[in-house]
Amino acid sequence: MTDGPIGMGEQSPEEREKFEKELKRIIEASSRAGILLRVIGSLAFQIHCPKFGYLQQKMGRAYTDIDFAGYRNQSKEIKVLMAGLGYLEEKEIYIVSEGYRSIFNSPKNGLHVDVFYDKLDFCHVINWEGRLEIDSPTIPLSEMLMEKMQIVKINEKDVIDTIMLLLEHKLGDVDNETINIGRIAQLCGKDWGLWRTITMNLTKVKDIALGYPQLSDEQKNIIVAQVDSALARIEKEPKAMAWRMRDRVGIASNGIKKLMKWRKLLERRRKNDGKTGARLYASWRDYLSTRCFVGASSGDVGSTSNSFIGCCRSRWASDRSSDRF
Repeated sequence: MTDGPIGMGEQSPEEREKFEKELKRIIEASSRAGILLRVIGSLAFQIHCPKFGYLQQKMGRAYTDIDFAGYRNQSKEIKVLMAGLGYLEEKEIYIVSEGYRSIFNSPKNGLHVDVFYDKLDFCHVINWEGRLEIDSPTIPLSEMLMEKMQIVKINEKDVIDTIMLLLEHKLGDVDNETINIGRIAQLCGKDWGLWRTITMNLTKVKDIALGYPQLSDEQKNIIVAQVDSALARIEKEPKAMAWRMRDRVGIASNGIKKLMKWRKLLERRRKNDGKTGARLYASWRDYLSTRCFVGASSGDVGSTSNSFIGCCRSRWASDRSSDRF
């Protein structure tokens, strides 16, 4: 694969086949063991978009790793399964993430496997509870869409995956081969931050799609119609009292001022500490942009709040490879 943004670049058919075969091997082994694992990430979109999956390779979307959603109460069984398949666990990731994530690496084929237990917690929390049984071998389509749309600083690879999904599947209020926009609307109606990020990114997907020469005019029209329908359904959903109160504040809140202070602090650390500081800044930046500042202490910038420590400690592990989605 050529150098470039993670998840983008030329990838040979042989390399893509290596990922796909290994994914199949893991899925089959987990099924025999009675372990519930569901595919997320780029391979999930390839599996669930058989008609438009070709767009990944055509538009330069590459596989980088294999990602799964699982349940925390099966984490021990999953570790045994992966060890039996020849994978070595990065045990510190499980500890630092407080049991919500495992990373496994294969010395034999060089592949990397991520397992997220109970939830995906990056810019926003996407819970799996009671949802992994609904679809197979991937997470449900609504969670697939939210997986991409919850990213504040969305990347091209996320846009491409979303385009495929919107071309392949209709919107509705059920899960059967349908993007359950009703579920997404309900969650957005309770969480102002999730609503803002998802609606912002859906609009970006529509705008960016119009500029892709790889898409036909008909395909572009479908994406526009799908996004407009999704936005209309989300806006129609009744909003909770907490949502309405948060909406009155908007983005011009004191939290933004705190965010800018934290960013300046980390920028100074980055400049002063060289490579180490740069790594810290890169790992914490996106999370600070969306969550950490909300619970940060109102004291001096140099003070250390428990919430800040907890957020950054958790993100140190997860942000390290979040771009692989």
